[in-house]
Amino acid sequence: MRVFCLLFIISISLNSCFFKKKSTIKVEKSKSFSKIFKSTDNEMRYKAAEQFYADKKYSLAIQLYEDLFPYIKGSDRYEDMYFKSANCYYFLKDYLNAENFYKSFVETFPNSKRAEDCNYLRAYSYYKQSPKTDLDQTATVKAMSLMQAFINMHPTSIRVKEANDIIDLCREKLEEKEFKAAELYYNLGFYKSAAIAFENILENFIDSKKADEYKYLMIKSYVKYADMSFADKQEERYSKVQNECTDFIERFADSKHYKEVLIIKSQINNSIKNIKNEQITQTN
Repeated sequence: MRVFCLLFIISISLNSCFFKKKSTIKVEKSKSFSKIFKSTDNEMRYKAAEQFYADKKYSLAIQLYEDLFPYIKGSDRYEDMYFKSANCYYFLKDYLNAENFYKSFVETFPNSKRAEDCNYLRAYSYYKQSPKTDLDQTATVKAMSLMQAFINMHPTSIRVKEANDIIDLCREKLEEKEFKAAELYYNLGFYKSAAIAFENILENFIDSKKADEYKYLMIKSYVKYADMSFADKQEERYSKVQNECTDFIERFADSKHYKEVLIIKSQINNSIKNIKNEQITQTN
C-alpha cells in the first residue's frame, strides 16, 4: 500500500512539472515576440518577420511587416514585403484584406513580375468571399468581373483555364439564385411574376444546360396565369402560351418535356377555339 501511494505521488509530481513546462514555453514565446515587436532594431525585426513567414506563422509575420512598412518603404525590400503581406492575409483566410492588399500592390507596382499573380489572387479572394446561393451575390459578380479582366489582361497565362472555370462556377451560382426566386414565385401562386422570372433566366443564361426546363416552367406559369385571368383577357394570354409552346417545340425536340408541351399546346388551342365560339354565340 505504501509503495502504491508513493508511486501515485511521484506520478502527480511528474505530470505537474510537465504541464508547468509547457505553460512556461508558451509564455516565453509570447514574451519573445513582444520583445521583437517592440525592438528598435528594424533589421532584426525584418529578419524575424521573414522567418515567421517561412515558418507559415502568418499572423506574427503580418504584424511585423505592417509595422515595418514606414521603414522599408522605398527600399529594395518593399515590393517583396508588400506581396508577402497580401499573402499573409490570404493564407489566414482574411480575404477582404487580402483582396485590398493585392489591388494596392498592382497599383503601387504596376510593372512588377508579380502583378499577374496579384490580379488573379485578388479575383480569387472575391470568389472566396462568395456566399451561399440565397444570400447577396455582390462578391460573386465582382469575382466574375475580375476574373474576366484577368483573362483579358493575361490571355496567355497558365491560369486562364482556372479563371474560366471560376467564371462558370459563379454563373451557375447566379443562375441557381434566379431559379430559386422564380420557383418561389410559382409556389406562392404569383404566376405572372414566375413566368417573367423564368423568361429572364433564359435571357441572362442563354447557354444554360437547363434552358428547356426554364422554358417549360415559364409555359406552365403562363398557363396558370391565363387560367386565372378575367374572360376578356384570356384569349390574349392563351395566345402568348401558344407562341411559347411553338418556340419550345422548335428548339427543344430532345427535351423530356417535349410531349407534355405538345399536349399543353393542344389544350390551349382548344381553349382559344372555345373562347372564340363563345364570342360568336354572344354576338348572335
